[in-house]
Formats: sequence, C-alpha cells, structure tokens
Amino acid sequence: MKNHIKRAFSLILVAALTLALGASALAATARELDAAIEHTAQYIHATVKVPQVDSVGGEWAIIGLARSGYDVPDTYYETYYKTVEAYVRECDGVLHEKKYTEYSRVIIALTAAGYDPREVAGYDLTVALGDFERTIWQGINGPIWALIALDSADYAIPANADAKTQATRELYIAEILRRQLSDGGWNLTAGANGAPAATERANADLTGMALQALARYKDTPDVAAAIDKALACLSKLQNTEGGYDYAGDASSESVVQVLVALMALGIDENDARFVKNGKTVVDNILSYANDDGSFRHTGDGSGNSQMSTEQAFYGLVAAQRQRDGESSLYDMSDVEMRGEVAVTQPQIGLVGKHADVRVMPVTAPSKTFGDVAGHANRAAIDALASRGIINGKTDDGFVPDATMTRAEFATIITRGLGLTPSANDAFADVKAGDWFAAYVGTANAYGIVSGVGEGRFNPQGTITRQEAAVMVARAAKLAGLDTELDDVTIRDTLAQFGDYKTVASWAQSALAFCYSNRILDDSELDIQPTAQIYRCEIAEMLWRMLSKAELLK
Repeated sequence: MKNHIKRAFSLILVAALTLALGASALAATARELDAAIEHTAQYIHATVKVPQVDSVGGEWAIIGLARSGYDVPDTYYETYYKTVEAYVRECDGVLHEKKYTEYSRVIIALTAAGYDPREVAGYDLTVALGDFERTIWQGINGPIWALIALDSADYAIPANADAKTQATRELYIAEILRRQLSDGGWNLTAGANGAPAATERANADLTGMALQALARYKDTPDVAAAIDKALACLSKLQNTEGGYDYAGDASSESVVQVLVALMALGIDENDARFVKNGKTVVDNILSYANDDGSFRHTGDGSGNSQMSTEQAFYGLVAAQRQRDGESSLYDMSDVEMRGEVAVTQPQIGLVGKHADVRVMPVTAPSKTFGDVAGHANRAAIDALASRGIINGKTDDGFVPDATMTRAEFATIITRGLGLTPSANDAFADVKAGDWFAAYVGTANAYGIVSGVGEGRFNPQGTITRQEAAVMVARAAKLAGLDTELDDVTIRDTLAQFGDYKTVASWAQSALAFCYSNRILDDSELDIQPTAQIYRCEIAEMLWRMLSKAELLK
C-alpha cells in the first residue's frame, strides 16, 4: 500500500494538543487535527492487533487506518484479509441472513485495504447487494450502506438470480429519498411501511449517513433538493457546543456522521451553518478525546469506547483528507490495489461488444412514475428511465400496460446501447422530419431492426412478442453476448411451452436465446408469439439484457 503521510509528530506535540483542547474555544488548527489523528492511529493500531470481521475491532479500524495513510505494515492488512477469507469460507459466503450491512461494511474495508471484494474465497460479496428487498429489510441503513459500498470503487451491481427485485442504484436512491422526513432529515424507522409521518423527527447520525450515500448524486435536481433540506435540518439540530445529540444525550458518534457527510459534500468545517459559538464539528469531536488517544461516547462519560474511538478517528481522517485535497473518505478511486485486479475501474461492457456500444450514465437517479408503484417491472422501468433510455407517456405516467410502436422500440434500443442517432433513407415511410427518424436509421444501420417489405418500416405498427425477442437478441449480439444456439437447444428450450409450434421460424432462435438467458420469464405457460407486447414487458427485457451485457453501472 502507498502511504500518504508518515509519522511526523512527537509525544510532546500530542501533549500540547491535550492542553490546547482544554483551554481553547477556537477552531482546531491543522496541527492539532494532524496530531489527534496520529495519536489515535497509534492507539487503534496498538489495541486492534488482529482486526476481525466485526463492527468493533474490525472494519472501521481498517477503514480509518487505511484512509489516514498512517504507517501500518502491509502484514496488518494481509492478516485482516486472511481473516475475512476464513470467515467467508466458514459461512459459505453468507455473511448474514438478514443484515446486509454486514456485506457493505466488509466491502468498504476490503476496498480501503486494496483487496477486491468480488473475489474472496471464491465468493463475490457484492452479489448480495443486488437483492433490493433483502438489503432494505433492516431499514434505511440497508440502502444507505449498499450505495456507499458499491460507489466506493464504482462497483457494478451484479445480477442476483435469487432476488425478488433486482437492485439498482436508482432504486436505492429512491428508497432513501422516499424516507426523508418533513423536517428534512432521516431517522431509523421513518417510512418503513409507507410515507413518513409528519410528526416524526430526524436524528443527526442517520441524516449524516443518508447524505454520505447521496453525496455522489448531488448534481441531480431531486437529490440536490433533498440535500439542501437535510443540511438545513442538521444546522438547526446542532447544539451550542457544535455537536449533536442522540436520544437526548450528546454523543461523539452522531457528530462523526455529520462531519463525514459535510466532507463528502465538499462543505468546509468552518461553514457558518455548522459553527455554533465559534465551535465547529471538528472542535466538538476533539472535545471527547482522552489523553491516551481514545475517545469517549459521551462528554461526561468515564473511560473510553472502542466504537467511539474508531468512529471519531475516521471522522477526523475525513476532515484531514478534505483539507489536503484528497478524495473523500469513501471515494477510494485513489487506492492502490493489490494484485492484478484494479477494482476502481468501472466496467464498460463485455469484451466482444461493438466499439460503438457504450454505457448510458444515470442522469435522474430517483426517476419513477406514479403508476408503477408496486409494479412487478418497476425496477426495470426506473432503471431505464433514470438513464433517459425510456420515457413515460406523461411526466408522472408510464402507462405500463400500453403497447409500443416499432418507432418507439427502435428509439429505446438505440438509446439503451448508447448508439449515436443518425437518420438514413432506408424506408419510404420514415421522413427526415419525424422525431424517430434518427433512431430508426441507427437501429437499421446496426442490423437491429429491418423493414416490413416494399421499402417500408411501418413506424406506427405495434410490436409483437416474437418481434421484440428478435430485436433484443440482435441488440444483445451487438452488446457482446453470444446469441448462437444449436438446433437441439432451441427445440428443447421452446418445447416446454404449450404453443411453441406457433412461433415463426425466423423468431425461434431469438426466443430460445431470450428464455435461456432469463431475458424472458420461462415460468409462463405459453409464449404467445404474435400477441402485442406491453411497455412494461419491453422495459423488463431490455433491462435484463443490458444487465447481462454489463452495460448498467
């Protein structure tokens, strides 16, 4: 591992810091912050000799030390990795049946230490976070830490075959935004079974955590609005000592979460909104420090709490990183990875994809429609809508059970593959001034769509199920998927359906490909090849294909 800072402060300086904390009400200086970090790093390294898979004496100690750049021997992180390997192997890759924050915490720690969480004792720890329902089971903590973990090194969310609802970043963001309280903040239970009650009030630590997860998406309008409300809430909640209370008592942990959130958002600790009586959040955290480098849970508490110490440490590290112009605490794009796999590089699709196919970025992460709430295909619809691949019929209406025209289908296929729209004159019934002309031209040029004969495209004609399968299969091939099936596989795949003999010969291979790759649901009794396909079904097909082609980040 590359160390960003070395041991640079003597015990004399640490002692001076301890005296200064008791005498000064002014904002902590850079020297005091650095000395506190050095002193606490020494304490944690000495007390957590063999880090475990645990929320205390484990991942948070690893994260803090690795992100501080404190001079820890490589063997320390190697020992932790071997411990994780043994633990994962022992539990067969299942870190917890219900608390999926266990996966998130380990993913973040492994990434900070320079290890790839997608290959630990033969298991990909990120797969669990592809299950939306299980991840949000424990409350708001689930989506918050799933996002932080996945975004720490821009990990793609892998398909989870066991998931009732396949998770996406936009689903997690939407869940966090849905649970925001009327006062602008969050608490642990608000919104668990519907909209939060107007009488519920925020607590600082959950609000800080939610902001940490949303920080990466702060440039999108709906997230930006939520962040502004939350910051106003946190400013109001801050007490006269620059700190925050939890359940009526001031605690160091609550302050830490606010500090990390401010740093993730690029807000200076001296921002006037978060300075009370001349005291900043950093000042407040330092007021909990003990002489030995540990930190107390409460201001008047005796002794120290290991959890409080580890959290105070990484909070101060977050402030130091912002001051020094480094990436934020959970943005680990600067981590020097161990081995040959560099996990900080985002996936850009399959090796065999066409050079013109590209990943469509998320531009509206919490985009959804009122008429898809609770819909079986909501995840697919939201994922495509958040990338501008598919639109609603109105601003708030997707109309999932409406049919789709051939022109509309050519449009979403072209957008889904990130192809540059360019009109051609292949069809007499597609005019240069038609809104869909460029999309039809591109889809035709890349071999995804063809005409209906006699030089016509029939843009307003509706798509059937077998036509959709053929076009999606062609798009899949362009995206790098192997769409070739032998005759036996085609026959065996389709023969399970009662009406398989009604499938047109030109659509058999494509339908078999879609069913065998779970792009179409093979639990249905019939194919209904000539039936008109609905907008929600097309969204599901395209979403599953793009996921399989690794074109959804």
